[in-house]
Amino acid sequence: MKFNAGEIASVIQKEIEDFRGQIETAEVGRVVEVGDGIARVYGLSSAMSGELVEFSNGVRGQVFNLEEASVGVIILGDYLKIVEGMEVRSTGKLLSVPVGEALLGRVVDPLGVPLDGKGPVVASASRPLETIAPGVAGRQPVKQPMQTGLKAVDAMTPVGRGQRELIIGDRKTGKTAVAIDAIINQKGGDVICVYVACGQRASSTAQIFEALTKAGAMDYTVIVSATASDPAPLQYIAPYAGAAIAEYFMYQGKHTLVVYDDLSKQAVAYRQLSLLMRRPPGREAFPGDVFYCHSRLLERSAKLSDELGGGSMTALPIIETLEGEVSAYIPTNVISITDGQIYLEPDLFFAGVRPAINVGISVSRVGGNAQTKAMKKVAGGLRLDLAAFRELEAFAQLGTELDKATQLQLDRGYRMVELLKQPQFKPLHFADQVISIYAGNKGYFDTVPVNRVQEAERMLVQFMADEKHEVRDAITKSGQIDEATEKMMKAALDEFVVRWAAANKK
Repeated sequence: MKFNAGEIASVIQKEIEDFRGQIETAEVGRVVEVGDGIARVYGLSSAMSGELVEFSNGVRGQVFNLEEASVGVIILGDYLKIVEGMEVRSTGKLLSVPVGEALLGRVVDPLGVPLDGKGPVVASASRPLETIAPGVAGRQPVKQPMQTGLKAVDAMTPVGRGQRELIIGDRKTGKTAVAIDAIINQKGGDVICVYVACGQRASSTAQIFEALTKAGAMDYTVIVSATASDPAPLQYIAPYAGAAIAEYFMYQGKHTLVVYDDLSKQAVAYRQLSLLMRRPPGREAFPGDVFYCHSRLLERSAKLSDELGGGSMTALPIIETLEGEVSAYIPTNVISITDGQIYLEPDLFFAGVRPAINVGISVSRVGGNAQTKAMKKVAGGLRLDLAAFRELEAFAQLGTELDKATQLQLDRGYRMVELLKQPQFKPLHFADQVISIYAGNKGYFDTVPVNRVQEAERMLVQFMADEKHEVRDAITKSGQIDEATEKMMKAALDEFVVRWAAANKK
């Protein structure tokens, strides 16, 4: 077999020309000290704050503290497998999470690892956990309603697309229930939801997953879970991971709703990490930058300008109070960052008023801008009426004789309180809410016994859907109550009152 020297030379020459030297350089350090979810690493002199690093056994970490001789790393995984002297490699990348349509219907941890046993998440893209919030010019005012399906919320503390509305209250007062109802109410709409379970019991997250699946809401929802048994670093980054997943859809011009349940537990995880890293403690032993920790997260919620696609990200952060202490450090911080709060009161909850919203303390700083004209018209004086009723109720307990007008006002108040009660996982369409509140305000339930108001309301909603759907359709289509619609609604309500009276004659 003969070789052609010229041919061999030309092949070698071509290979040399095509050769591109690829030298991979990575800074390598060593673990000096490890414990409680953090590691001190020596040798990563050019590491950046927030950078992703990798331990030699595959566990990932994030640079948290930059010190003179070493860096503090929070370990995002099983820190018990990390030992002193282990190699740590810098990646030059920021910590990212997989994003995209593939996550819908899935339960993942803050790093995007699936927890639902349905196989790997094949995501099309990834997004850094922390990004800069859109500036003033990149936003537009909140004007579009984000219907929660809860009469008490949509009527008195409305939430708009791009708003941050805090849900605050003691434990076991129905905070999560309000947020889950808001997610279920988006069914059939154009809103993608992200539920972040931070520091919750794994059983509670499983129950929420079951409830959302049963309601058919998991089709447009992602659950990001960092349970109470997960290390503090995962609990700390969970809300940022949820925000990054929602942001991907927002910058595509879509509308998103994110629930952070709850930020008190995230703050506790952050305090734990900061104290372990020897950062100086401040009030209640929280580090000085705990406000920034929450503000940079919640500022990412916005209604984007039309130039950026007009997408929106609405946030419902949840904060747990102790004994109703709203003036504690973390509650006051988050109240000052958000655009209003829904305060849930234990006394009302145990009295059977659910959702247990305290109308006096609860407020929406966007107000009527986030309501449809129909809702604004029927619910305009509702807050004041209920506040006046609470005062009258306290006065009536003294046992004094009341005049007829006052007694009528009291009776109407009791019926309105009953009307605003709502069972869990049963959100109402906004047109049905408008009809119910209108009927209550105008006295159509005055002849109904207080303990049967909810039954009468259910019958009214059914009656309107079955026989008077033109009224409901008119309100849904226009979003307002004009003279013609009001006339039709009054006639339908009069007919319903006659029918109710006939059906309940003894």
